[in-house]
Amino acid sequence: MLNYLVKSNPVMPDSAARSRQRRRFRLTHERRQRLTLQLGLVFAVLCAAVILWQSESMHARIAREVAEIHDIDTARAAVSTLLSNVTDAEYEQRSYALTGEQLNLAAYQEDIRQIEQRLHALETQTPPLVAQSDAMLDFKHELSQQIGAMDLTVRLVSSAQLEAAQRIVNSEASITQIRQLRQRADKLMDRAAELVTDRNRELRQLVAYSRVGLIVGVLAAFFAFFLYVRQTRALQQADARQQLLLEAERDALESQVKERTARLAELATYLQQAVEEERARLARELHDELGALLTAAKLDVARLKSRLPAGATESLERIAHLTETLNQGIALKRQIVEDLRPSSLSNLGLVTALEILVREFSQRSEIPVHTVIEPVDMDQASELTLYRLVQEALTNIGKYAKATEITVALNNQAHYAEIIVTDNGVGFDLAQIPATSHGLVGMRHRVEALGGRLDIKSTPGHGTRVTGAIPRQQAKPQPAPVETPEAAPASV
Repeated sequence: MLNYLVKSNPVMPDSAARSRQRRRFRLTHERRQRLTLQLGLVFAVLCAAVILWQSESMHARIAREVAEIHDIDTARAAVSTLLSNVTDAEYEQRSYALTGEQLNLAAYQEDIRQIEQRLHALETQTPPLVAQSDAMLDFKHELSQQIGAMDLTVRLVSSAQLEAAQRIVNSEASITQIRQLRQRADKLMDRAAELVTDRNRELRQLVAYSRVGLIVGVLAAFFAFFLYVRQTRALQQADARQQLLLEAERDALESQVKERTARLAELATYLQQAVEEERARLARELHDELGALLTAAKLDVARLKSRLPAGATESLERIAHLTETLNQGIALKRQIVEDLRPSSLSNLGLVTALEILVREFSQRSEIPVHTVIEPVDMDQASELTLYRLVQEALTNIGKYAKATEITVALNNQAHYAEIIVTDNGVGFDLAQIPATSHGLVGMRHRVEALGGRLDIKSTPGHGTRVTGAIPRQQAKPQPAPVETPEAAPASV
């Protein structure tokens, strides 16, 4: 039966064979990948070692060349200094030959001592290519002759043979000798300059060789790195695809959050503007309608009072009481209107409005308030925001702070206006602000809606500091001021 099945289904052994072949192929492929990876790593290590060895070798050779160039430049400087010392010594021996002054002799001897020291340093510290050159030997020979001639002149002067010394000093041979010394020095410095040029050329060649070797090593390292990366590319591609999916989902969520946040911010700004507009409308209606009624009533009372006889004491008292009541009504109307829309802000400006607000708060709460207010040039929306910020801060201080001293400062900075309200009250913990603190949230939103920043610092028992900064907007033409409460003369 089994033979029948095998004969009737010849695909089974072929399939098993192909499976074994695929398994062997997969194992062989994996072994090849591991071997390729190992060879790539070994090759990369060898490339790194070769690059390091080449770099250190080239660095050592370049350092030697640079040091030799430095020594040659030092020798050139020493020759120049030595020639300057010879010139000074020659000047001093001439002066000594002409005047016989001992100061010139002492200066000459000091110059000779410096010449001997610098000549010894030049012989011991100069590179052999310069120290053993014919130009150096000629320079030393001319220098020794010049020193011998100067010593002869000094000895003649010391032995009172001034005329002979002066003839030697003024002779053409003396001038020729110093000229020949300068020529030997120039030849020596030219030889040193040639050596420096040769060393610079060798340096450029070394740098070129180093660059070529570095390029070859880097290419080899890149090839090894390519072999290594090739084995891990599939996993990286899978990770990249997964990362792209995650980033796309995150971007979509962030876009939704930003869109909804922007809509909420626009809605909050619109509601605040609507509230301010409604306050302004109510303030105008109260000022126009109620102000006109109270003023008319007060004028009628004044007419009645003028027509009463002088002996109507009781009627005069009642009219006086009615007048007082009307005055209180006018004051109450003024207070309500000011709370709805401060007329002083529109008519008198931000500085005066803040001073009035602070003074009235200090009178009501009996808390001293210190002000440091600078004039600022802001648009109406920014001035209203600064005013409301101070108003809300003072309201919170009056309700919760239990402060005994308050400071209000308005600073006119270069590009923004800064308002600071500080109190010495009980303070609070910023981490424990309840979610129902809409006053602070409203203050922050007002400031941020204008591109500003609100900073609140408070510590329990150490008071509170509220700082608001609003950037200065570009000056725009302001519309004609609308008649606001307290602007008409009828509001007495």
